[in-house]
Amino acid sequence: MGDVSDTLVFLVVLALRLVVPLAIPRVPLPAIIACLVLDGVDQTVFQQWTDLELTGYQSYDKALDVYYLTIAYLSTLRNWDNLTAFVSSRFLLYYRLVGVMLFEFTYIRALLLIFPNTFEYFFIFVEAVSLRWNPLRMSRRLVLGAVAAIWIFIKLPQEWWIHVAKLDVTDELAAHPEVIPFLVAAGIALLGVAWWVVRHRLPPPDWPLRLVVEDPFGDRELERRAQGMLAGRFFDIVLVEKIVLVSLVTVIFSRILPDVRQSPLQLGIGVATLIVANTAVSEWLVRRGAGWETALRQFVAMAAINSGLMVVAEFLLPWRNGDFRLGNALFFMLLITLLITLFDRYRPIHAAREMQRLEELRRSIAPA
Repeated sequence: MGDVSDTLVFLVVLALRLVVPLAIPRVPLPAIIACLVLDGVDQTVFQQWTDLELTGYQSYDKALDVYYLTIAYLSTLRNWDNLTAFVSSRFLLYYRLVGVMLFEFTYIRALLLIFPNTFEYFFIFVEAVSLRWNPLRMSRRLVLGAVAAIWIFIKLPQEWWIHVAKLDVTDELAAHPEVIPFLVAAGIALLGVAWWVVRHRLPPPDWPLRLVVEDPFGDRELERRAQGMLAGRFFDIVLVEKIVLVSLVTVIFSRILPDVRQSPLQLGIGVATLIVANTAVSEWLVRRGAGWETALRQFVAMAAINSGLMVVAEFLLPWRNGDFRLGNALFFMLLITLLITLFDRYRPIHAAREMQRLEELRRSIAPA
């Protein structure tokens, strides 16, 4: 019964870590905080409720972190109007992905200090502002200052604590209980300062508390512009970014799944081929005047197409060796399809917003 209960606990935690991030595009701040909490407690849950071997926990944990952070980045394509904040988040996300991938191949923990997860707290900062204020009011100086402050004063100490010093908060508090009252007092003081700043230093809010982000597809003008973006060039920088993003995530996940025989190069080629095929199908549908009404319908349709492509590739690719792992193949297919679906659905919205901002800028500087 022990093995059964261990497996059940593992599957429940894994399901939560895979499903909860899907809410980030719609309810960004509550969903990513839930992901952060799950990330913080999953190891404790395994230690307390199972007898599972946690030797490979570091890779497993980092791969699932990458999963929800990638969905958070894709949600910025859907939701963010402040282009400086978006560009900053994109750099921070890709910088972290490169660091995690290097760690997965070298297991040098210092790499996670050099490539800190600044993206996550920056995302939380912007979404916290968006609860009451229009993020467009944030200046370039404020955005870059927030990035620097989070990187230097929050993430570097945190990454050093976890990955270099290898310290655990629970263990340290148990060893030094005398510091707990001071930490509680410091926390209360920080909350008091934050409350004072919100009440007396910040500008009046632009709207009531808003946890749910409005559907951008409800904006007819924005949707019209986004549809126009779909009919662009086939091979462009957007396709390159999609291949790079999905390939990085796939390679990172390949390091934690058992019995993955393909090399990173083989996986990269497979991902690129699948993305090009998916993009070709989407372009063909757009030119015929068809489209996807919902993200779920698009995901299901593309999953069916990708399943067929996966079966064909298994029998045609030159490195076929008879070691077909259905479970791994199915997982990778669903992961890749999900990321492609979200990217294809939200990237045109971002491009349409960029066009709107450029037009507004031109009008503002045009002579009367």
